[in-house]
Amino acid sequence: MSAPGIFRPPAAVNEPIRGYEPGSPERAELQKRLAEMSGERVSIPLVIGGERVETGTTFEAVMPHDRDHVLADVAKGDASHVERAITAARDAHAEWSSTPWHERCAVFLRAAELLAGPWRSTLNAATMLNQSKTAHQAEIDAACETIDFLRFNVEFLVRVYEEQPHSSAGVWNRMEYRPLEGFVLAISPFNFTAIGANLTTSPALMGNTVLWKPASTQALSAWYTLRLLEEAGLPPGVINLVFGPGAELGDAAVRSPELAGVHFTGSTGVFQSIWRTIGSDIDRYRNYPRIVGETGGKDFILAHPSADPDAVATAIVRGSFEYQGQKCSASSRLYLPSNLWGEIRESLEREVPSIAMGDVRDFTNFMGAVIDRSAFETQANAIEEARKAGADIVVGGGVDDSEGWFVEPTVIKTDDPGFRLMQDELFGPVVTAYVYDEKKWDDTLDLVDGTGSYALTGAVFANDRAAIGQAHDALRYAAGNFYVNDKPTGAVVGQQPFGGARASGTNDKAGSMWNLIRWVSPRTIKETLVPPTDYRYPFLRPDA
Repeated sequence: MSAPGIFRPPAAVNEPIRGYEPGSPERAELQKRLAEMSGERVSIPLVIGGERVETGTTFEAVMPHDRDHVLADVAKGDASHVERAITAARDAHAEWSSTPWHERCAVFLRAAELLAGPWRSTLNAATMLNQSKTAHQAEIDAACETIDFLRFNVEFLVRVYEEQPHSSAGVWNRMEYRPLEGFVLAISPFNFTAIGANLTTSPALMGNTVLWKPASTQALSAWYTLRLLEEAGLPPGVINLVFGPGAELGDAAVRSPELAGVHFTGSTGVFQSIWRTIGSDIDRYRNYPRIVGETGGKDFILAHPSADPDAVATAIVRGSFEYQGQKCSASSRLYLPSNLWGEIRESLEREVPSIAMGDVRDFTNFMGAVIDRSAFETQANAIEEARKAGADIVVGGGVDDSEGWFVEPTVIKTDDPGFRLMQDELFGPVVTAYVYDEKKWDDTLDLVDGTGSYALTGAVFANDRAAIGQAHDALRYAAGNFYVNDKPTGAVVGQQPFGGARASGTNDKAGSMWNLIRWVSPRTIKETLVPPTDYRYPFLRPDA
């Protein structure tokens, strides 16, 4: 499509967060949609090349807080469906990759506006019901963060494309940002609807075609996300949706010679396995696949003896227990000075039991259930392990799976800074504290940096500015997202680009141009405006 002009997309702005206060129109609309979708049992197919594909085998999508309530029957794919999706991606690639950038941007900007308006309650409700998020947690994820990714990625695309080389006299140098040659495999987790949206749309925005394998426990929101994109005008085959067992589907995709990249969020073990498979088969690919991954963390809150104990306690509650601690950024290890521990403990003993937990359709609940039985057992076993080890259960510790997979917000205190619960990711509402000697701040900085293998998020609380500077330097590589006097969760697109290193991933910073640059392959073009017609250089002429 020819459209002469140098186009400037609308300026990206963060989507305002709706409060869902009693009596507000958005509360009434969301409650209505929750009731409607709770009463449905939908059939979710695979989507390959725009075609709805039924496989004859399904699995159930349920409410974690009401585990016998089935929301959907989801088609389960296998390796043959992966092959079909790769073919569909290949067939769509030529046209989509040559579609003018502003036309691609228009699709995703339209999706953002549809989600900000008529689709908002649907995607929020799907996220609440199938992923057990409260209205607020769904709003900041499925609505606002997804909208922000769609808007800001367009702005980042322009910044990437505008990065051009200098030209000398008589020469025009250009940099073309080509889509990758092949398909991108996007593997998304259950915990953020926005992650699934971004893992797929950021490569697609840059002209790539995508095979999307979402977590089975994210099926409902993934289905509605793709339908939203289709309504926005996304052509068939650009994003192909395949549900099913991760090992089988992932292996079939990763072993394809047409694999151009992997955009992944999930466990460290799975990501390392994917990397290992790609490495062992590196000679089979047409190009070296781009591997981009964010793989979780064991995120810390560190308080200096000068910190405000009330601020620390509030950060612990919000940072550890919002969305049942099922955020890769959630605080799960605490380092608290001996002079503040008494006040912080009193606050936690008072505030944590006041947290309401239950069905997320009841807007008075602060927490829902953990995502499935496996997650429930992980938390229950960790709490029991702490009890058997003689650790102090400061507050919480109860579990109940009679109706849903509920785990009480739990604070554990250990005297062993190397205790397993201080090192291993649990991904639930269980946080472990170590109380250090207030005189050993320097040693504690080394302890925080050296404990465990992750480096995603971390927070330091202090009123002593010199201590903040110390922590900033000593923990330089301990967290890709570092917070000062704030909880280590809640990164905002365009404000705090997100990602970590070490065992937490490749730190390619979702929510920034640095992620988008991974989905293009630059080509340098040099055009000489008046080419020479004689091979001889001036220095070859003889002296007069």
